[in-house]
Amino acid sequence: MKKKLHEFIERDNMAKGDLERLSMFYILSSNEDLSSKINYIYDFEERSIRADCLEDENVDFCSSSRKLIRLAFNLYNGFSADILNTFAGLDDDNFEIALNAIKIRFNRYWVVNQ
Repeated sequence: MKKKLHEFIERDNMAKGDLERLSMFYILSSNEDLSSKINYIYDFEERSIRADCLEDENVDFCSSSRKLIRLAFNLYNGFSADILNTFAGLDDDNFEIALNAIKIRFNRYWVVNQ
């Protein structure tokens, strides 16, 4: 997981202290389904989310992945996400990923040495 996180940070050329992107990349790197489909979710050249990925018929996301994507985008830029609904449908591993990402976003959890 940390390897993928570092890879995404480097590919994005993320600024030190950018907790919004860090929390998003934490989610996207911690879930295997999301990390394998990163190029559908995030545009590293433009350094922006692909909000339309949730409507893209060319990529299949399970319901947990969709919830994590919405949360990741919400932590990044306030993208609309129903947080109660997000947590209600997550298994234990994804629940922990979501909680840790929220902690990162609000500077309560440190994942990487920057």
